[in-house]
Amino acid sequence: MSRTVLHLVGSPVDEFHAELSALYVRGCLDVLQDMYYNRVAYVAPGGKWQFPTSLSSAALAEAPYLSAAEGIAHLASLDVSVVVPQMFCMPGMTSYRALLDVVGIPFVGNSAAVMSIAADKAKTRAIVAGAGVDIPDGRVVHDATPTDLSLPVVVKPVGADNSAGVSLVREADEYEASVNAALAHSGVALVESYVELGREVRCGIVVRDGELICLPLEEYAVDSVTKPVRDAADKLARRDDGELFLVAKDAERAWIVDVDDPITERVWEAARRAHAALGCRHYSLFDFRVDPNGEPWFLEAGPYCSFAPTSVIAVMAAAAGISVEQLFADALAELDRETSRA
Repeated sequence: MSRTVLHLVGSPVDEFHAELSALYVRGCLDVLQDMYYNRVAYVAPGGKWQFPTSLSSAALAEAPYLSAAEGIAHLASLDVSVVVPQMFCMPGMTSYRALLDVVGIPFVGNSAAVMSIAADKAKTRAIVAGAGVDIPDGRVVHDATPTDLSLPVVVKPVGADNSAGVSLVREADEYEASVNAALAHSGVALVESYVELGREVRCGIVVRDGELICLPLEEYAVDSVTKPVRDAADKLARRDDGELFLVAKDAERAWIVDVDDPITERVWEAARRAHAALGCRHYSLFDFRVDPNGEPWFLEAGPYCSFAPTSVIAVMAAAAGISVEQLFADALAELDRETSRA
C-alpha cells in the first residue's frame, strides 16, 4: 500500500446527496481496499466534518463532529498522497475541490472550474458548440414566457442532475407548467428543440499517457412513444426498505454498444472535441442524442467517476477490458505526469 488515498464523501447540502455519495464510495473502497491505505473524510449535511474509520453506520456514529474550520485544519494536517472527490452536490463538485487546491492536496478527476462549467448546461452547450460539436437549438429562460422555438421542446433546469425537472413539451398548454417545474430546481431553465429518436448514448473518455482513450458507448432504453426522454425515474429509486439504488444499471434500461456500431466513431469524435474544449483531465463523460440519420447531438456533460464498479465510466471501461483497479491506477499516473511537468 504505497499511497494513502483519502475519499472525500458526503454533502453539506442534504441527506440525499450524502447518501448517494456514500453509495458509490462503498463500492470504490471494496475494490481498492487491498491496493492502497484508504481513509475517509465525511462532510455531513450542514457542513460539519467527520473522519470515520469506515463508512459503516457504527463508524460514522462514533466519529466526532468537527466544525468546518476544524475539519479543514485536520484535513490539511493529514499525511495524504491523493484525494478522490466523491461528492455529488454543487458545493461538493466545485467548492470542496477548490479547497483541495488551497490546502495543497492533489486529487484525481476534473478541476473545480471544469465541474462548475459542466454543472451549467447552458455554458457547457456554448463551449462545446464553439468546438464544432452539434447541439440542439436552445434558449435560456427565466420565466414561462414562450420562446421562438417550435414544439416539441425539452425543458430542463440549467443546474440540476439526474434528470430532475426534465420534461418533453409537445402541446402549448404544457409549456408553462414544465418551465416552472424546471425553474424550481435551479432558477434558470434551458429549452431545447427536441431531437427525434434515434437513440440515446453516453460516451466516456479516459486519459492514458496524455492520449484520449474513448470507451465503448453505453446506450439507454428510449422509445419515441413510451419513453421519448429519460427522466429522474430512469436514474435513481428506492427499494421497499428505503435503500437508494441505481435504476440505470438494470440490463433492460442500459447496455454496452458494440464498438463496430456505425454511431460509435461519430460519437467518439464529438466527445473528443467536447473533452478538449471543456479542459477535462483524467476522464470525461458526455450524453448524446442520436437522430434517425445517425448524427449525434450533444446533450450534457457529467465529467465524474467514483471508481466504483457501478460508476458509468467503470462499466464502460470494463467492457474494454480495463478493470477498476487499472482505471484508478491510470488516473493516478496522469496526475503524477501532470505534477512532474508543473
